[in-house]
Amino acid sequence: MGSVRPLHPLPAEPASLHSHAMDNLRFIRETMERATSFTAISGWGLMVVGWTALLAAALAPGQSPDAWLAVWLGDALLSFLIAGGATLRKARASQDPLFSMPGKRFALSFSPPMLVGALLTAGLYRAGRPELLPGSWLLLYGTGIVTGGAFSVRVVPVMGLCFMSVGALALFAPASWGDSLMAVAFGGLHILFGILIARRYGG
Repeated sequence: MGSVRPLHPLPAEPASLHSHAMDNLRFIRETMERATSFTAISGWGLMVVGWTALLAAALAPGQSPDAWLAVWLGDALLSFLIAGGATLRKARASQDPLFSMPGKRFALSFSPPMLVGALLTAGLYRAGRPELLPGSWLLLYGTGIVTGGAFSVRVVPVMGLCFMSVGALALFAPASWGDSLMAVAFGGLHILFGILIARRYGG
């Protein structure tokens, strides 16, 4: 009597089930991250902000104190408009409400260091200590990114810590290093992390 052989090979169910389960887990993890994280930060916007900062760093050296401050404050305002517009565009494209709970938490955490930075700018400039401004700006901006980044994707707080590190150096470095260090941070770090965010988090 001959042996009985199946007409069709048995399906590889364990591998198929494992693959399906991993896809489900990945979907659940991404959904939970979107629900609890502010993901509308635009990497492309950060890259443009970085290029404007490099332009400001090229224009500011050699200017009078008033003109130097005007260059950097002008760049700060331009950067705010660029980043804000790019974030709004990304939020609309991904159908992610800009003023969701994570977005509100990001804004509330980011805003106080920026307000302190504005007050310190006025105080230090009035006191005749503009050489302290680059370090103060970088430290406070980095602090805002770290605190706001607690409600965003993982790479954002890391960016904030990098800004704080450069700011600590700028605070104690010779005053002549100020523009160069701001070029490294406001220019280089924005471009670097902008690329990372654009590639990993959809623009």
